[in-house]
Amino acid sequence: MAEFTLGELSKQLKAELVGDKSIKIIGVAPIEKAISGQITFIANPKYKAYMESTKASAIIIDHKIGLEPPLPYLKVTDAYYGFLQTFLLFNPQKKLLKLGIDQSAQVDSSSKIGENVSIGANVYIGEDVRIGTQTQIFPNCVILDDAEIGENCILYPSVTIRENCKIGNRVILQNGVVIGSDGFGYATHEGRYHKIPQIGRVIIEDDVEIGANTVIDRATMGETIIKSGVKLDNLIQIAHNVLIDENTVIAAQTGISGSTTIGKNTIIAGQVGTVGHISIGDRVQIGAQSGVSKNIPSGQIYFGYPARPIMKTKRIEAILNNLPDLIKKIKVLEKKIASLEKRATSD
Repeated sequence: MAEFTLGELSKQLKAELVGDKSIKIIGVAPIEKAISGQITFIANPKYKAYMESTKASAIIIDHKIGLEPPLPYLKVTDAYYGFLQTFLLFNPQKKLLKLGIDQSAQVDSSSKIGENVSIGANVYIGEDVRIGTQTQIFPNCVILDDAEIGENCILYPSVTIRENCKIGNRVILQNGVVIGSDGFGYATHEGRYHKIPQIGRVIIEDDVEIGANTVIDRATMGETIIKSGVKLDNLIQIAHNVLIDENTVIAAQTGISGSTTIGKNTIIAGQVGTVGHISIGDRVQIGAQSGVSKNIPSGQIYFGYPARPIMKTKRIEAILNNLPDLIKKIKVLEKKIASLEKRATSD
């Protein structure tokens, strides 16, 4: 079991240490559950009430929070990230597959496999595939002709990468991800739908993670592009010719229609739907279950169905919530007006 002194942790995190540097730390835990010997963290001031009651031996805090805990602490610029670094020290990530190619895997002789690659049982790798060093490919994955996968990637069971798609370095694809399925494109003629060949591809850049059973369609022509640092949750549909720019995060059950462009550092919550051929800017936030039908400028927060600037949506919802009372008042006023009209007529 890993063990560090508080002094050793402060050096690892490049943190300011306040308290006894010889204290031994044997693990990490949330502040409300930590016990003696563990280190915890506060990144959000609303948890400061736990500082007095926590049983942790030390705590990681943000410089910007301005707290002075009653126990030894490490000051860092970002407590949440500092806690992640600490967590990884106590829980180093292990390689889950044996090095080499399982005897049941089918790998075409024309493919180029880098050093220290792990390929699990029943994997199929087609012609002229290129796989970088240290990549792990779990059982039942399918990688079709001319696909390229970078270094230090992890493909969990039952991932499919279609022909001619390109995956960057340090990409994680969770179970059941499909990269490069055909885009949903048809031409109508004489009352019938005729399939438009989808001859483009998908490019996924470095440090992307894609959740289980998410599907990214290949471009009709050209490329569907997921840029570096993007994080996609489970059960997301990305249609053909979409561009998602760097460090954008999208939550589960969202659907992005074809030829949509999404900017950098944007956050899209769960069950959002977009129409196609629109542009969503940088640093945009879109609330859960919103329906986006128009372009959204950079830096905006949108919410609702249809999606509008969030304060406008809140005003509309406030009015809608008051409608029953307003209708009652209108009916009372209608009766009073009718009474006054009747009196005026009789006079």
